[in-house]
Order: sequence, then structure tokens, then C-alpha cells
Amino acid sequence: MTRQRLSAVVMTHPKRRAAAEKLALSAPSGLLRVVMDPDPTGTPSVLRTALAAWSAIEDGATHQLVIQDDMVLSDSFFDRVRCAIEELPDSALALFALWDSRNGAAVRFGAMAGARWVGAVNEYFPCVAIVLPRRVAEGFVAYGRQRLGGWPDDILMYRYLCANGVPRHVAVPNLAEHEDRGSISGNAFRGPRRSVCFLPGDGVGDEGRTLTGLTVIPFFKYGVAKCAVRVAGPGPERWLHLEAEQYLRGAGLSPALLRPPGGGAAEADVRGTWLTAVAMGFEAARAGFEAARAGFAAPPEASQAYAEAVATIGPGGISNASTQEHIARRREPLAEVARLALQAGREAAVGHRPRTRRPGGLVWRGAATPLGEHLVRRLADREERSAAVVDLTRLHGAEPEVTVRPQGDPVPYRLGVGEVYGPGCSRDSRVGRMVWEALRSRPVVVEGDPDAEVHPVYVDDLADAIEAVLRIRPERRVLTVAPEKPCTAAELAQAVHEAVRPVPVLTGAGAGVAAVAGSGNGRPAPADAVRPPGWTPATGLGRGLHAFAQWLAYEGVLHTED
Repeated sequence: MTRQRLSAVVMTHPKRRAAAEKLALSAPSGLLRVVMDPDPTGTPSVLRTALAAWSAIEDGATHQLVIQDDMVLSDSFFDRVRCAIEELPDSALALFALWDSRNGAAVRFGAMAGARWVGAVNEYFPCVAIVLPRRVAEGFVAYGRQRLGGWPDDILMYRYLCANGVPRHVAVPNLAEHEDRGSISGNAFRGPRRSVCFLPGDGVGDEGRTLTGLTVIPFFKYGVAKCAVRVAGPGPERWLHLEAEQYLRGAGLSPALLRPPGGGAAEADVRGTWLTAVAMGFEAARAGFEAARAGFAAPPEASQAYAEAVATIGPGGISNASTQEHIARRREPLAEVARLALQAGREAAVGHRPRTRRPGGLVWRGAATPLGEHLVRRLADREERSAAVVDLTRLHGAEPEVTVRPQGDPVPYRLGVGEVYGPGCSRDSRVGRMVWEALRSRPVVVEGDPDAEVHPVYVDDLADAIEAVLRIRPERRVLTVAPEKPCTAAELAQAVHEAVRPVPVLTGAGAGVAAVAGSGNGRPAPADAVRPPGWTPATGLGRGLHAFAQWLAYEGVLHTED
């Protein structure tokens, strides 16, 4: 007997009313109703329309389905949704995930395991096609009305669901695909936005088969292979944001395995796809996802969902900077790279002994912070095993510095540091405030003199500088960790505009604010500054800002007030 009843709407703006009505007509008669933006001439706001859509739940319905007007639905869409709310009645259900996202990467693991739904991970919760239980939908309406004009609806949804302990699942394969007809909310700069795995003819069945508890999420985004790694504890659940190569080296895989076959320098899309898929195969085999394919006699390669999910690794990773035509040309070559890499990762897991991760003889002071966790992990994943005391307690002072005192050495090294930014860092620095505002689609404000020098230092580069000091033991005891060439405050703001979100940049009188107390740029590098021998920053400003933005949006956001 059916216990759940579905109410469903498609949300839209008058400019796209025709598309919404066409989508509504494609559904069983009368099921999909159209909900319009209640203030179509106002500032564009997906959240405003979403709140109207969540409020439109029918009397007697137990669940509300909200779809955006630019989605294509699978043939079994409504049948799968109805079965899913019977099997997972208390869960928020995302029916779509982007091909370059963390939740998309979780879907790939679900396809490997033969699951139909996978637990969502540390990221915004996709809202372009989503089902909520009635009480959750009503609660989100009240929550969102107090936060209009701030975060996008998908990050607010993530915060709300996490804060209220609502289970979150993503469909495997996805039940909807994005049509890319332009973005009213300003997301077009991200390039093509496609599903990680969309099979229009996918059937109905086994909706109770779930995969949850993922702890390592390899994904390829903005041209970089990354891994989100869950911290075991103690404390609240949190994730480290690592590059895939660092993660795999730290796990003990050989450098040779981390290079695509064929010799020579691989193209960037090949290298990113290879590292991502090696990490996927390695983790899937170690966690036994494939062995858990209850009721599946065929290997995962025989699954259509698996094949499609693998084929989107490479395209997703280059989608932000590629045309549709280029992505189409590269799809099959990169899919073959991914298939080979997955097998290599599986084979590497056979008989693998987990590496004991320890920070050598390093004793850390002032490292009990998110930034400290990232620095400790970066050095623990490296080969340097020198014994030393590393003191971070003055890293955020008026003249930021790190001291490093090797064992038996009475005189420490003093590393003057520029403004540190990246995963684990605060939003209260000059860089942090700019990134924080851009994330919320607000103008980036240049505080004070736009020509003032800023010396940004990415987290991983700081860790590498500490390692260089421990490895080389330079004669000079006072060193500088800063880029060779600083940028101006105005150039930093422009870099945030390009790497995070293309919001307006305000300087001078247009900013409307004076310099903010504590906005310093870290210690400037003096003309005769000496950097650690052999060390040079390896992370470009744009790449570092993007990584910082992702951490602030998905981790830092959980440690702040709305």
C-alpha cells in the first residue's frame, strides 16, 4: 500500500515560461504545476522563486518535488521518484549532480557498487531537481525567508539539511539532465553544466539499495584533480581538501603509477583524468564497493551507469574552459584514459598496506585549527622526516611568522610569511573577505589603497617552504615566505572576480568603505629578502583562490553565522 504522496512543481521566471509549461506538459496529466518568480522585475534570485515553489506543496502531500525549467527528465522519472520516497521517506533526494562535483564523484562510486542512491558529501546540495519531505520543505521555507539576498539556494539547502540532521541522497544514475539554455542566476561562466550520469531509458527498481559513508572523494574540477578526505575525528565531521597527487603519494603509491602511460609530458586533461580515476579505482577496491554489488554477477564495467559515469570524468574536469565541440572531441579519448586508470588503481590496492601517516618527528604548536590540519597533513604526506618543533602561534599576528626549530638546534628559523590563504584559512583576512563576498554574489570591495602591495601565500606553498627549511637547513636563520612578485589590492580583487565569480569590483569612492581594521597583507618581503633555498610558490593565484572559495563554501560556511 502506498504511504507517501507526491506534490510536484516546476519553478520558472516569465522569460522562460514557455519552457516551464512545455516541461509540465511532459509529465503525467496535472502532476507538474508551474510556479513563477513572485518578483520577476526584481534582482534575479533563484532562492526567491525556490521558496515560492517549496511553499506550493499540495494539501495531503507527504513530499514536494521541485524542478527547474531547464531540465530534461528520464523516461522513468516519476516512477523512480515515487519508489524512492517509499524506500527513503525521510531523506532529501537530489535527482541531478554535476559532472565535476563532489556529489557527482559520489555517484560514480555508487555506479561502481551497483547502488541506486548514494549519500551526499561535503558540498552544496543540488537543487535543480530535488525532493524534500513535507516537514523539511516547510522548515526550509522559514529558514530561507530569513536569508534572502545572501547565499545561493543550494548552499543554504546544504546548511539547512546538515544543521537539522536530514539524510541526503543523490540518484544513481541521475534522473534529470541540464539543457544549458543560459543562466538567469549567473552561472553561465562555469561552462557546460551536465549530469555526471544520465541515462534517459533507465528503469525502475531496487531503490532501497544505497551507498553511504564515503570518506575519500576524488574529483576532477577546473582542470585540477582533487580529493576531499573526511577527517576521522575527534570533533565534528569535517573534510580536508587535497590534490589527488598529494593524496596518492601520501597513501604510498609509487610516482610511476601517478603518470599516465605513454611517456613524455601528458596533456593536462589526460593527467587530471588519470589521477582522478587512479584514486577512484584505488579507493573503490580498498573499500570493497565493487565486492558489495549484491545481486550483480557482472563486473561493474558491464553496467551502463558505470560506463557513463566514467566517461564524464574528463569532460567535467575541463568544462569550465572548453567549448561543447572540444568536450565532445575529447570525451572518448579521456574515457579510455579513465578506464585504464581505474584498473591501475584497483591493481595498486591489491595487497596494499596502508602507510602509517606521521609527521616525522615534528611537534606542532598552534596547529589545532583547520589551517593547522591542512599544514600537518601536507607535511605528513611528504617524505621529510626531520625532528623539529614547528610553531604556528604567530601566523596570524601583526607580523605573521612561523618558527621552525630542528631537534638539537638552539636557534630556530624564523619565516616571515605573507598573507596565507587557502583551505583552512579564515574569511576575515583581506583575501578571505573578498572571496567570501564573491561567493555570495556580492561586489568585491578593495579596502583602502588599490595600489597597496599584497603578498598572498597559498597553504600548500607554506607547507612546502617549511619542508624546504627542514630538508636543506640553510645558513640564514631569518627567511621570507612570499611570492617573488606581489600583486596590488586591485589586482587581487580582479583575480577573485575571475577565479570565484564575475561580480563587480569596487574601488575608491565606489567601494563606500574605508580600510577595515586588521585587513593587513601579511609581512611584505623586503628588498633583500631571502627565501628558503630551492623553494618557490607552485600554486597560481587563480587556482589557489578557487580552492579557497570551495573550502569556504563547503567547510568554512559551517563554522560561521549566517
